[in-house]
Amino acid sequence: MMKKHMIWDLFFTFMKIGLFTFGGGYAMISIIEDCCAEKKSWITHEEMMDITVIAESTPGPIAINCATYIGCKQAGFTGSLAATAGIVAPSFLIIFWISRFLDNFLEIPLIYRAFRGIKIGVGLLILDAALTMIKKMRKKELPIVIMVSSFVLMFLINLFSWNFSSISLMTAAGLVSLAVFLLGGGSKKKGGAL
Repeated sequence: MMKKHMIWDLFFTFMKIGLFTFGGGYAMISIIEDCCAEKKSWITHEEMMDITVIAESTPGPIAINCATYIGCKQAGFTGSLAATAGIVAPSFLIIFWISRFLDNFLEIPLIYRAFRGIKIGVGLLILDAALTMIKKMRKKELPIVIMVSSFVLMFLINLFSWNFSSISLMTAAGLVSLAVFLLGGGSKKKGGAL
């Protein structure tokens, strides 16, 4: 009975997150963390940071990957299905409804103006997620150097419109961290000891 309650709790929690968060996965990160780490204590803030890194590095939308992991942690395979269905259902149904009944949805003046305002809110949600992760990041030299270097590189890439993939930047950061770990006798340390 307890597991059945958890399944429904996962579904409705992630359905609310999916229904009331605009802007995709990055905008959802701070909402997922607030709901799942702060309010429900399903995961810790450290786990949320790890989940975000892993979800970013694996195929698929980041919010769906986070929901799947949290659901699996709480209630196994069924929990992962419930959390994933919950976060996907609102977007699917809304887009299905829009595509079915409204031909020129964004040409409606009220909708167009609303979406212009939503863009600002989405930017703030993404910034909030980034600042929260920076505050909770382990204050060690290597993560700080990688973070600052990545920020500077992404700024320059965008400023000069260089053709450089952010995936390549993430791969380089991962390789640097792995190399430092291995060169520093990493096989003797527990993961994350840098």
